[in-house]
Amino acid sequence: MTDFSPWSALAGGGLIGAGAVLLMLANGRVMGISGIVGGLLGTEGKEVPWRLAFIAGMLASGAVAGLAGGLHLKGSGLGLGVLAAAGVLVGFGTRMGNGCTSGHGICGLARLSPRSLAAVITFMAVAGLVVFVRRHLIGA
Repeated sequence: MTDFSPWSALAGGGLIGAGAVLLMLANGRVMGISGIVGGLLGTEGKEVPWRLAFIAGMLASGAVAGLAGGLHLKGSGLGLGVLAAAGVLVGFGTRMGNGCTSGHGICGLARLSPRSLAAVITFMAVAGLVVFVRRHLIGA
């Protein structure tokens, strides 16, 4: 976190918020990544194109950030396989928990959903626990 910039964080948060509002206005849908991706499995017709476009936009933004030097994985000690496995586990967990950090944390909290508040508190508590275990018990 030596390169933290509040301006880039503010711009990124604003873009995520704008994306959530635009998706709600255009499609009447909540911007929850697990629901968008999971919805592709049993969806037909007009639902498929916007879901694919959303996922393509997420992948493209990650590729642009990587090419621009905005992703720093080299010092993490984690390989691509570990990161992919972690992503799959997170995907299973979000489906089991009926939502992800984007759906609950961004859209659910904005709607003052008690269920989303409970989910976000759980996400943050587990994230803090994982960081503590990795840094202080396992050593990284």
